[in-house]
Amino acid sequence: MSNLKDRVRTDLTAAMKARDEVRSSTLRMVLAAITNAEVAGTSARELSDDDVIGVLSSEAKKRREAATAFADGGRPEQAAREQAEAAVIADYLPAQLSEAEVAEIVSAAISETGAAGEGMKAMGKVMGKVQPQVKGRADGSLVAAEVRRQLG
Repeated sequence: MSNLKDRVRTDLTAAMKARDEVRSSTLRMVLAAITNAEVAGTSARELSDDDVIGVLSSEAKKRREAATAFADGGRPEQAAREQAEAAVIADYLPAQLSEAEVAEIVSAAISETGAAGEGMKAMGKVMGKVQPQVKGRADGSLVAAEVRRQLG
């Protein structure tokens, strides 16, 4: 079993004992998402820490998008709950890269792949090089926007 999944389970028990409702419900939801990912596909499998980080990243992104949607819809209390859940999930993710760090990684990938003169045709090549380096540490849309900016 992955160390990260064990940590989430242990923290869930602690949150339940402390009667921390937001944290315990969020961790239950995260464990359910991890379990769903483990049984998805043709056969059940054990997720590695990297796979668990991927699940956590997608759950955090869902919370950020939901918070934005609730705020735009005039439901600030729901938006605040979604933001609180995203904060709990963020505790389990690696430190996020700054925009400058993402720009630096993208520039290095462009020079390594020789995509500087190819324009937008090289986006897939550059993203393929960048994604493994930023997985779980930067939002994909931020990375894609930076690649477009530097290629375009």
